[in-house]
Amino acid sequence: MEETLLVQPDPADPRLTRRVAGLDHTGARVETSVTVERPLTLFLNGQEIVTMMTILDRPEDLALGYLLNQGMLRRDDKVTGVEYDEDLAVVVVRTERRTDYEEKLKKKTLTSGCAQGTAFGDLMEDFAAAQLPVSAEIRTSWLYRLLHRINTLPSLYLEAGAIHGCALCVRDRPLVYMEDVGRHNAVDKIAGWMFRHGEQPEDKIFYTTGRLTSEMVIKTVRMGIPILVSRSGFTAWGVELARQANLTLIGRCKGKRFIALAGEARIVFDADLAYVPEESAKHWRKNSREATGVAEEGA
Repeated sequence: MEETLLVQPDPADPRLTRRVAGLDHTGARVETSVTVERPLTLFLNGQEIVTMMTILDRPEDLALGYLLNQGMLRRDDKVTGVEYDEDLAVVVVRTERRTDYEEKLKKKTLTSGCAQGTAFGDLMEDFAAAQLPVSAEIRTSWLYRLLHRINTLPSLYLEAGAIHGCALCVRDRPLVYMEDVGRHNAVDKIAGWMFRHGEQPEDKIFYTTGRLTSEMVIKTVRMGIPILVSRSGFTAWGVELARQANLTLIGRCKGKRFIALAGEARIVFDADLAYVPEESAKHWRKNSREATGVAEEGA
């Protein structure tokens, strides 16, 4: 039975992919789907903040989430309008509070995210003060069902590739699934959706197809979500920050395998691995060792 989500991309949307003709490895003519990326310029009140490359499916959520995760929009801010002009590829967020981030915009950090993500200001702003709920838990039975459900969702990745996905989940159920050319965009779209709908983070699990980098950990902690799961690997600083914040960090999640490097106390090992199936090869990404038949060391 197909999973019904509150939000998910539509692979059939003609604005998101394009058919392109070319040659394959034998010289034969082929036609394939490719992901479409477009620029989107973000303004906060009267100030231009950034131009992002995105698939442009949810510009309002992306704008709000980006501002939240950069500390330019506060959780208690009164947003008076979010205006998107499709012809100009511009989105304007308006708040009751007067804003001026001229000094913050001068300080930039090129992140490890796809599409050369840029973070403004101090990456560690508010990080040390974040309080993640200790009582949150993730059961391995939930985790395995969650991975299966996410892998079998209709997605732009299966249609055209060249894209990252993120999901907001509760227990073993994905609630919202977002995709974009940069994983930071997919994260920000979920943050913006949570802000607009007043979704509380304390009982949520965040899933990403991307690497567990410092940027990914910082954004998850800023969003108040206590558990972060990825099918990809870790960076050393990402692990260090997760341990500082007591964020549960679970990576290399494929089939019945995973590794947890932070916040392990939240994991309840209640699944019988004899009944957990291995992952189908069609869901392997980026020519992983599994796809080439070579076992990954330590996995």
